Amino acid sequence: MSVVKESEGIKEYIKKTPKSKEFSEKSSLIMPGGVTANIKFFEPYPIVMEKGKGAYLFDLDGNEYVDYMLSYGALKLGHGHPKVLQAVQNQLQDEGTMLFGTPHKLEVEMGTKVMELYPSMERIRYTNSGTEATLLAIRLAYGYTGKYKIAKFEGHYHGGYDQVLQSVNPKVNDAGPANNPIGISESRGVDPYIAEQTIILPFNNLEATIEILTKWKDELAGVILEPIQGGFIPADQDFMDGLRKVTEELGILLIFDEVKTGFRISMGGAQQIYGIKPDITALGKVVGGGFPFGIVGGKKEVMDISAPSAFSDVFDSSQSKHSNAQDVLFHSGTYNGHPTILAAGLETIAVLETEIASVFENTEKLKKGIVELFASKSIRAQTIGIGSIFNVVITDLDEVKNYRDLQQSNFALRKEIDYHLLVEGIYMKPLNRYSLSTVHGETEINRTLEAYETVLNKLF
Repeated sequence: MSVVKESEGIKEYIKKTPKSKEFSEKSSLIMPGGVTANIKFFEPYPIVMEKGKGAYLFDLDGNEYVDYMLSYGALKLGHGHPKVLQAVQNQLQDEGTMLFGTPHKLEVEMGTKVMELYPSMERIRYTNSGTEATLLAIRLAYGYTGKYKIAKFEGHYHGGYDQVLQSVNPKVNDAGPANNPIGISESRGVDPYIAEQTIILPFNNLEATIEILTKWKDELAGVILEPIQGGFIPADQDFMDGLRKVTEELGILLIFDEVKTGFRISMGGAQQIYGIKPDITALGKVVGGGFPFGIVGGKKEVMDISAPSAFSDVFDSSQSKHSNAQDVLFHSGTYNGHPTILAAGLETIAVLETEIASVFENTEKLKKGIVELFASKSIRAQTIGIGSIFNVVITDLDEVKNYRDLQQSNFALRKEIDYHLLVEGIYMKPLNRYSLSTVHGETEINRTLEAYETVLNKLF
């Protein structure tokens, strides 16, 4: 299999985006690396966008792109959906403020809706991001069990903090045996002590997972996982059933991180598809309607350890020596349950309840078309994923079941194709997963498949 050198795609990319290059040079004098989040960067510089509308983004050079990043999956209704914009305007006009700093009615309205869709969430708390949601979920597990280790799966991402920034994308040669992975920190500045409290598990390997969990059962508070790794590699049903069973037997809480999968693979997330009730669930992205938002929910007895009571407020200076703050799990945040965001999120859910099926249908059309185009060039490729998320994996494997299987794919070819697709007006950060929205229709799918055909004809 031959392919043009990667630099050819990057050269065309640079020609198309001179203003993004100029902007990135200036922004690097203000922000480290020129970005406010490392994930926004890719070589040689990221495209700088000026506006978005529907399924499209427009950059500083006036180039138009069909957007499949959708803010890493958050924009399930696309950019600037009129119903979401109207819901935000109505909230601001009707309630007269963007922030109460007190309880308000939308907190209960959103909570009621989410609990209907996710029956495992018997009580909920709001956060300001998916990362905050998983962070609170882990604290709840610690507080409820009185144990202070957490287990996560190799290749799974749950946020950028010390406990879980472990073995997200490790070098396989450094990561130990496949059935007993070694924890590897993914950042400078990670506290080694905290890193040691995280046990790494092999995804979709039930026998090895049970063995590791049994070994650490007296110290493990919980197991956190993406039931669909990276949003696109599904767990086997037998694996999920076995994991639920063994965690219950060992007294370890099961935490589903559904920040990516919530409202994207079904209205009730992965737990609806697998028929499993986790002890704690973290949601984010889609349910915020494009705003920073997260939700944590779970069993009543677990969640209620965060319920405030008299003499349990860490900020109440009148408590003096009589404070019992340590008896309650502390969770707070000025912007938790932000009314404007809840209005946007509720409207997003309402739209999805009538339109989600069509998103799934369009996703399948795109996936099928991409695979057929690769096959026409005798390239083995898979479009792996469920619902409205998938990834293009170029591999000779019949099945991709976990992180290590994924590492055997042809990243170099996929990356080169992605740069050429950017030139053709298909926006996807190289090597990332695809997300579709309610506004990705036949026009966008056809345009994308035409771009793929152009790129593959150019390369092969």
